[in-house]
Amino acid sequence: MIDKDYLLDRLLQLVKTPSPVGMTERASALVDTWLRDLGYHPKYTRRGVLYVEVGDGPPRRALAAHLDTLGAMVTELKPNGRLALRNTGTWAARFAEGARVTIFSDHAEHRGTILPLKASGHRFNTEVDTQSSDWDNLEIRVDATLPDRDALLAAGFNVGDMVAIDAQPEVVDGFIISRHLDDKAGCATLLAVLKAIAEGKVNVAVPFQAMFTIAEEIGIGGTHGFGPEVEELLAIDNAVTAPNQTSRDDAVTIAMRDRQGPFDARMTRQMLTVCQQNHIPFVRDTFRHYRSDSAAAVEAGWDIRVGLICFSLDSSHGWERTHMASLTALARAIVGYLATPLPS
Repeated sequence: MIDKDYLLDRLLQLVKTPSPVGMTERASALVDTWLRDLGYHPKYTRRGVLYVEVGDGPPRRALAAHLDTLGAMVTELKPNGRLALRNTGTWAARFAEGARVTIFSDHAEHRGTILPLKASGHRFNTEVDTQSSDWDNLEIRVDATLPDRDALLAAGFNVGDMVAIDAQPEVVDGFIISRHLDDKAGCATLLAVLKAIAEGKVNVAVPFQAMFTIAEEIGIGGTHGFGPEVEELLAIDNAVTAPNQTSRDDAVTIAMRDRQGPFDARMTRQMLTVCQQNHIPFVRDTFRHYRSDSAAAVEAGWDIRVGLICFSLDSSHGWERTHMASLTALARAIVGYLATPLPS
C-alpha cells in the first residue's frame, strides 16, 4: 500500500533542499510540484503554509507536518573576514561546530563552515577542547578570499543573511542518518500516504486537509490555515528516542502528552485502536521538553481536538537518525486513522 521507495526518495530530496525557518520557499515549491504530479491542487495561506484538501466536502480533519528546519542567521560581519551567527530554532551550538553551510546573501549563495573561534589545534593546543560550546564562540569561515569586513561587504554579505546547514544524509541497513529529519521524514511520510490515496489504495472516511507548515521550529507552525469545519488536528512529527523514553526504531509512537499537557483522549484512544486492530507496531510515550504544531494550534485559540503521532528519532536537533520501519509504521497508522470516522 505504501510505496517505500517513493517515501525514501522524497525524504532524501527534501533533506537536501535548504529550508531553514524563515526561508522555506524551495522546499514548498518542491512539494507543490510533487502534489500536482499526484493530481492534487495545492493552496497557500498568506503566510505561505502549503496545503491540499482531500475528499468530498469541506475538510473536517487536518494533518500537519512541518517543512521548516533548524538554521542560522548572520549577526555580524567580523573584522577578520568571517561571519558571526545565531541559531534560528532551538539547537545546541555543539551540533553546529564543523557543519558545512550555505549562506544566502541578497544576490548569491556562498559556501562555508561553522567553526569555533579557537579551531586550530596547532595554534591553540588544548584550548580547542576547553573553550565553551556557545553560539558566541562560533563563526563562519566563508570559502572565499575575504580578509576583512570591507571584503565581506564588497562580496555582498549583510547582517540578516540566512544560513542553511548541510543535511549530509546517509542510508545504512534501513536507518536514515541526517540532519533535518525533523520534520522532513514526517513530510515524506505524509506525501507517501497522499500518493496511496491518489492511486485509490486508501479509502478516506472524512474529508481532510494535509498541511505542510513552515514555522514549527519557532513555535508558530500550526497557528493558522485550518478550514472552518476542521474539528481535529493530527500533527506528524518526531518521537524522542532517548533514555527513559519508550519510543523505538521499529514502531510508531502515539504521544500521550507533550510539554503543554495531555492530548485529546478520544483521538489518542482512536490511534491506539487503529494500531491494535491493524497490527501496527506502536508504543505510547510522553514528552516533557517538546511541543509541535498541535500545541501551536491550541495556543492560537483554535477550537479543535489535537493529537500527535511520531516516527522514531535519535539525537533530535543534532545528528538525527530514524528507521524505515518506524516511517512505515507511521504511514500505516495515518492510513488507518484516515479510514475511520470521527469519534463521537
